[in-house]
Amino acid sequence: MDQMSAGRVALISGGARGIGRAVGIRLAEEGWSVAFCYRTSTAAAAETASAIEQTGRRALPVACHVGEWGQVEQLAERAYAEFGKVDILVNNAGMSPAVPSHEVTEQLFDSVLGLNFKGPFRLASQVAHRMKQAGGGVIINVSSSGALMPLPGVVPYSGAKAALNAMTVSMAREYGPEVRVNTISAGPFLTDISKAWSPEARERADNALGRPGRPEEVVTTALYLASPMSSFTTGAIVRVDGGA
Repeated sequence: MDQMSAGRVALISGGARGIGRAVGIRLAEEGWSVAFCYRTSTAAAAETASAIEQTGRRALPVACHVGEWGQVEQLAERAYAEFGKVDILVNNAGMSPAVPSHEVTEQLFDSVLGLNFKGPFRLASQVAHRMKQAGGGVIINVSSSGALMPLPGVVPYSGAKAALNAMTVSMAREYGPEVRVNTISAGPFLTDISKAWSPEARERADNALGRPGRPEEVVTTALYLASPMSSFTTGAIVRVDGGA
C-alpha cells in the first residue's frame, strides 16, 4: 500500500457504475476507503461495495439523487459522519439524453442541468469548504468532450458540462491553495453505458486514436490528479478523449 494513500477517504458521485465505479475500485486497491452514491441501481451498488471491500478497504454506498440539493447535503454528511473527513471528491454523476432541441421539455432541461451541474456544484462547494478548513483536499470533476466540441441533439448536456468546466477554474481560485480542483474531460469509454452502443461504436470512434477508451485509461488520470504528483496542477481541464 502507498503510504500517501493509507487512511485516505474518497467520495464519488455516481460511483456504482461506469467511470465512477472503475475509479472507486482502483482507489481502494491503492489503499483508499470509498464512499459513493447511486440513485436506483441497488444491485450494482452492492456489487461495487463488495468489490471495494474485497481490497480490504471500507465502502459506504449511499442512495442519492445528485440533482437534489437536500440529498447532496445528506450525502456529504454521511461521508463525514462515517469517515470523519473526505480527501478527494470525484464529481462523476451525470446523464446525456440525445433529444432534438425543439423537443426538449422544461422538465428534461432542468433534470439534465440539475444532475450535471447544479448538484455537482452544491456537492463540490460543501466539500471544498470543509477541505479548506481542514487544510487540504482534491476535487475532480468528470466532464465531457461534448463541452469543448458540442454535438447536435445534446445542447442541455453540453451546456451543463461547459458550466462544470467553468466551475473547476473558478473553484480552484476560490478554495486554493489548500484545495486543488481539476476536470477530466472524458471521451467515449467502454463502461456499462457502452452495452447499448452498436458493435461498430464499441470498436471505432471519431477521434485521433480511432477507438473508444478502456476504463483503465481514464482511471490512471484520476490517480494522477488525486496524488501529490499533480501538486502544481489545479484549475486544469485534462482531456482524456483519444484526441477528439
